[in-house]
Amino acid sequence: QVQLVESGGGLVQAGGSLRLSCAASRTIFSINTMGWYRQFPGKQRELVATITSSGATNYADSVKGRFTISRGNAKNTIYLQMNSLKPEDTAVYYCWGSYGNYWGQGTQVTVSS
Repeated sequence: QVQLVESGGGLVQAGGSLRLSCAASRTIFSINTMGWYRQFPGKQRELVATITSSGATNYADSVKGRFTISRGNAKNTIYLQMNSLKPEDTAVYYCWGSYGNYWGQGTQVTVSS
């Protein structure tokens, strides 16, 4: 059974930082694109950032310069370093793997003003 397990969400004040982690249960994800999406209440999920197996990254314009996606030494693990957080970043964040189009269970990020 394939699983993507996220951790690291929580409550932070505006201007603060959080680091999300996602560990995939299978190493196949190490050779596939992985990424982070987020979902606001009543809205569809939207792209936050992706990273390919070779380390190429892509970001939504709204997070460029503030968020950084990376892979761990175990390439089936990814991280999202979120700095200079804003209240409008409040959402449920989901880890995604292109292999099989798998999704994590989501982790809540709340930024207070």
